[in-house]
Amino acid sequence: MKTTMEPLQPDDPQELGSYRLLSRLGAGGMGVVYLARSPGGRTVAVKVVRQDLAADPGFRQRFRHEVEIAKAVSGRYTAPVVDAAPDAPLPWLATAYVLGPDLTDVVATHGALPERTVRALGAGLAAALQEIHAAGLIHRDMKPSNVLLAADGPRVIDFGIARAVDGSRMTQTGVVVGSPGYMPPEQALGRDVGTAGDVFSLGVVLAFAATGRNAFGDLAPAAMLYRVVHEEPDLTGTPPLLTGLIRACLAKDPTARPTPAEIVGSLAPGGTGEVLVDWLPSAVSSTIATHASRILDLETPAHGVPPTPYGPPPTFVDASSQSTPVQLGGPAPAPAASRRRFLGLAGGGVAGVAIAGTGGAWWLSRGDATKGKAGGKTPGASGEPEVFTTPPNGVAPQPLWHESVSVDTLSPDRRLLIHDGMLLISGDPLVAYDVKTGKPRWTRKGITPAGSPLLLAGGRLFLLSTEFDGAVVGLDAKTGKEVWRSRLGEEMSAGSTIAVDDTNVYVTATVNDGSTRDSLTAVAAISHRTGKVAWTQRRDQGTDDYDVAGTVVGNRFVYTDSNFNLTVRDTAKGRQLWSRKIGDDLEWTPEVHSGLVFVPGDTLRAFDVATGKLRWTLSPSGRRGFKEPMVVDGVLYVADYDQGVWAVDPKSGTKRWLCEEPGARRAPTEYVRLGSTLYGASYDDDGGLFALDLKTGKPRWTYNDNNGSGEQWHVVLSGKRLLATHGGEIYALPAV
Repeated sequence: MKTTMEPLQPDDPQELGSYRLLSRLGAGGMGVVYLARSPGGRTVAVKVVRQDLAADPGFRQRFRHEVEIAKAVSGRYTAPVVDAAPDAPLPWLATAYVLGPDLTDVVATHGALPERTVRALGAGLAAALQEIHAAGLIHRDMKPSNVLLAADGPRVIDFGIARAVDGSRMTQTGVVVGSPGYMPPEQALGRDVGTAGDVFSLGVVLAFAATGRNAFGDLAPAAMLYRVVHEEPDLTGTPPLLTGLIRACLAKDPTARPTPAEIVGSLAPGGTGEVLVDWLPSAVSSTIATHASRILDLETPAHGVPPTPYGPPPTFVDASSQSTPVQLGGPAPAPAASRRRFLGLAGGGVAGVAIAGTGGAWWLSRGDATKGKAGGKTPGASGEPEVFTTPPNGVAPQPLWHESVSVDTLSPDRRLLIHDGMLLISGDPLVAYDVKTGKPRWTRKGITPAGSPLLLAGGRLFLLSTEFDGAVVGLDAKTGKEVWRSRLGEEMSAGSTIAVDDTNVYVTATVNDGSTRDSLTAVAAISHRTGKVAWTQRRDQGTDDYDVAGTVVGNRFVYTDSNFNLTVRDTAKGRQLWSRKIGDDLEWTPEVHSGLVFVPGDTLRAFDVATGKLRWTLSPSGRRGFKEPMVVDGVLYVADYDQGVWAVDPKSGTKRWLCEEPGARRAPTEYVRLGSTLYGASYDDDGGLFALDLKTGKPRWTYNDNNGSGEQWHVVLSGKRLLATHGGEIYALPAV
């Protein structure tokens, strides 16, 4: 951050109009900017045009245009014009002085800004765009150097290249407008730019504030323009709660970007004033406060003598060209009488932001506020239905709460479980999280290894216990207390839990028979009611791999192993009905519906679960083969290896629709449905959470935290909330 303010030079004017000049703020090719004070004590910034430029009729016309535009926009988050004299011998423009540095200098000095500051910044800048667009203007040069950070909120400055929405106010012919890396693709291509162009620029500014770098790199202008037009932004390091909104702002298609009003509603559902209380990091606030106290005491120097040196001032750079704007505007602090009030805003530490209201679809919060709190209440806690508004196309809803745990602690490798308002996640400790608040309802340490499958039936949770030498344990799902424990017998130990139905828990087992082989593998069924073994069946050679995933449907126990086998047994005695080497992947959870079991591979196939006969085959139609399928509400959904998503009639194998590009580099492989939307979670980091139109498959939004954990996503539905995990991260998002 620049920390010097120059004294007046001997040839500088002592006053302009009714304003006494105090010092220089900056100088450049266009002229000089001075700090000045009105007779009533108001501190302003005065931009004065150079004498040679003032003699140029064309330049005077452009300067009048800038003054006209600046006067048209006067709001809380823009730079109000105090006075102007465009026809004076030396044309000048006075705006209220903003006590605050620009975003470029703040990031250069302090690095990337914290999440709560970026959130407040985005709300303020979006509100500024509302003011600008309401005046019938498009800014066209939103970038960090045109954003000032004041104690009570950001200010957007420099309308030198703005134009009217109807195109009637144009800049000088032949002048290239905008800044590479911040202008939208349509502006870079020379096409018409509407209000959505400012939204794109806002997205790049927020990414810069959150990461300290441009989302399209630091390259030569031509290379940056190419990236803006043809490549995706690098949002690595942006806060998970903001990434979806920033990505939506950076959509290549202007119609897919949110409006400024929608951004304000997302970032500040309770109003911008709420998120802008103590919004700046304490180091920035302290600089502003120190400078403010000295600015307010500053008097006019006599005959150009500089004022007494003082601490770090904000940066002011003259707009000698349209890509280097002068920092102007914003409400100035009053004279000494209101100094104490201003310092109360500018100084001190930074408090947490608690966002109130019911704009739950895009609820954004942090720290303790992410625990489902809204105005001190937990949404839906009194039994009233939760209401979430629907975000615009391309904008993902933001988490209602978020918890981070050790990846070693949280390593679920099966689908998530919901019971009695709790999210049950395998790990050590085993934790039941409240779906409304994210707070633990109960915790059990040392009961099961991280990633061990959990099974739920009849209000009981079944798992393999490390605490009791590999025994299978049944817990009361409400309390986590043990109900029964089974050791399978003296010559048998459980290997893993596989599946559950209304009667039994099905597990793999190791049998020591005293032969030359150390052990043989088996499958076993354990009664819910008693914890006693109902039956045990040894597995055929070649199918006795330890890694097994399975399900139970009706009277059929269906499972796969990592030797590419699909095996079906009856549930009454465990008798093997058939087993075939028909899978083309490692262990995967079989999906059974309407008497059919669906097998992924080069083609999607359906086998009769009772006989093993092939019933239908679906070709990928030139695309690569299919991943693991899943049936939701009578429809089969499956991703292919070209990252498309298919909806298929499970009885006939007929394609209903194909979404060729669901919105990210990896397609979803787990699915849930609410209303007219299909939600999915990807196996890989590069995908995330998806929302697709249930009837057409068209993508609505994608959410990703970009944490690079290398873990897969999982998702489950509880009421109108999506509960998701990604590595060591747990999220609750509104299903909208």
